[in-house]
Amino acid sequence: MTHVDIIMPTQPIRALPAVRRIHLADLSDALARGFDDFWAMPTHAIFLCLIYPVIGVLLGNATFNHNAIPLLYPLAAGFALVGPLAGIWLFELSRRRELGLDTSWRHAFDIVHSPSFPAILALGALLLTIFGLWIACAQTIYVSSFGYREIGAEEFARQVLTTPEGHRLILIGNLVGLPFAIVAATISVVAFPLLLDRNVGFSAAILTSMKAVGRNPFVMAAWGVIVAVLLALGSLPFFLGLAIVMPVLGHATWHLYRKAVVPDPSPRPEYHPRDKGVRYAAEFPASIFFPASREN
Repeated sequence: MTHVDIIMPTQPIRALPAVRRIHLADLSDALARGFDDFWAMPTHAIFLCLIYPVIGVLLGNATFNHNAIPLLYPLAAGFALVGPLAGIWLFELSRRRELGLDTSWRHAFDIVHSPSFPAILALGALLLTIFGLWIACAQTIYVSSFGYREIGAEEFARQVLTTPEGHRLILIGNLVGLPFAIVAATISVVAFPLLLDRNVGFSAAILTSMKAVGRNPFVMAAWGVIVAVLLALGSLPFFLGLAIVMPVLGHATWHLYRKAVVPDPSPRPEYHPRDKGVRYAAEFPASIFFPASREN
């Protein structure tokens, strides 16, 4: 018999979820569990994440065709900023597998039925805003160093790697990008999994994520480095490795959340979706807005 799970409805909370102190060994275990989830659901994960290398290739092609080569590195680095949003479907699959529920790839999209979905969208929009600000800053830093002009890939590489201005660009660019990465990671490292698991709301999810980072600054910093390195490796060649790296990191993030946030001991309330009623073609277009009751 197929088990059915309906994501819980909105719940008021009186206190933020409790967080644990975790260790470096927990990161290794989370990665191992993430790989295990990927191995158990490889076709689902690759299907869901294939869009990211495709987007990467399209972005790379666009930068070369529109003389935006200086933005190629900032765009690749930006994957780390929006990674938690990109992995939301994978968190749901790991959650369902943990509960022994059906893990068909279609269930990855059950999040749209969650009362937390508006909060998930809001947090995603916040991460995308941070990403946009980072790209704008990267463009400004490049223009201040080399000015506005079209440039080829070879000339850009020569400028960046062999000139004092290029060395300064690398240093300043990474120093400016670091706060963006820290902010994005701090507000989201456990926020998305928490919203899927317990509908605590937008603010509480961000504050809990900040609380988890504050309690485990060194371990969370190490996790950020691991994510950045794996995403960098996955971006080569031509972002194709992201089809493997993204699902493993996505599943691993769910397990990191489980280690960092104390589970809610209270039972999950049952949630019954509102009856949508029956729509009859003969009553179109009124049936779109006023469906008949199923009891009729």
